[in-house]
Amino acid sequence: MWNIYQAAVTICLAVFIINLILNLRALHRLGKNDGALPDPLPLISVLIPARNEESNIRNCLESLTRQNYPNYEILVLDDGSSDRTADIVQEMSQANPRVRLLRGAPLPQGWAGKTYACHQLSLEAKGSWLLFTDADTIHAPEMLSSALAYSHNHGVSLLSGFPLQHTVSFAQRVAIPMMYFFILSCLPLWWVQRSKKPRPGVAIGQFLFFKADDYRAMGGHEIVKSRILEDVWLGIEIVRRGKRHGVVDLTGMISCRMYERLGPLWEGMGKWFYSITSLSPLIFTIIIIAVFGVFILPFLIAVGRVTPGLPDYGFSLLIVLQILFIFLMRIIIDHRFRHSKRYFLLQPLSISFWIVCGTASVIKRLTGRGTSWKQRVYKPGSKVE
Repeated sequence: MWNIYQAAVTICLAVFIINLILNLRALHRLGKNDGALPDPLPLISVLIPARNEESNIRNCLESLTRQNYPNYEILVLDDGSSDRTADIVQEMSQANPRVRLLRGAPLPQGWAGKTYACHQLSLEAKGSWLLFTDADTIHAPEMLSSALAYSHNHGVSLLSGFPLQHTVSFAQRVAIPMMYFFILSCLPLWWVQRSKKPRPGVAIGQFLFFKADDYRAMGGHEIVKSRILEDVWLGIEIVRRGKRHGVVDLTGMISCRMYERLGPLWEGMGKWFYSITSLSPLIFTIIIIAVFGVFILPFLIAVGRVTPGLPDYGFSLLIVLQILFIFLMRIIIDHRFRHSKRYFLLQPLSISFWIVCGTASVIKRLTGRGTSWKQRVYKPGSKVE
């Protein structure tokens, strides 16, 4: 039985590596051969929900005001900030007429905070294309023109993808690469991209570029008002209506510096997992156990083999191969997305952090404690998942 387990894990990891390679080969780099822009050039509305973002919003807006695309507006909604976010946006709006500050309304019952902020922004947007982006992002000058050209030429109603994630703290460098690691290793995005029928891809809230007519036809953010992971559900909803969802490599166009300190990192990842557990705590628990068995247990077996006094569960060349596969996958991800290459050796710690965070979210769900983000607490009674 033990040999069967080792063989199964080895095969599973080999499949993950093949899937990862296929995904990266199929992943278009936005900014390279995106195609021609439509004529006439449509108005693009750039929409930014901002809550206590005084340390980020100025850099974000400065990068957006330097776009080489001529026809766009920038709307920022101050979502009840207690810092200088609104003051900074107001100051920049006086210097640049493209920038407009909106004041957010109180959060209604049954709405997630960011989702309601985006909904309010969409009601004010005049563009025929809508870009929802975060206040902690930085954008290359050709970002809007590249996104529009790609979406126009590929018939895409929603374009999203993988921004460059700047990691400067130890906590970031340990945890953040795992997001792309699991997505690109486990999901067959290459098959999604090549399919002639619309298939759900990966929607990441740092960059959601919608064709406005299709966004409004599906119900906009109101259709996912109770979802903490509104980006993922928007991607699912657009495909359910027969529209195409494109996924691209955004590392040359957009960078983001999220969750720099351990506290916000734990809280931010916790809300992701808490939302996922709403589908089924049992299934999510099984996934956590499977991740432990495939990605952590090989390292524990190796440690037990070389450490006196620890149980010896058996050791073989398959264990060595499993560990090499796991490290190789991390190295490939770090190289493509420009993560610090020295931290691949901490891969067991990285995966363990995600497992612990996911387990804590299951416990919060089962005990009714809820989750928090940006000074807002979402408990089961709030009907926000």
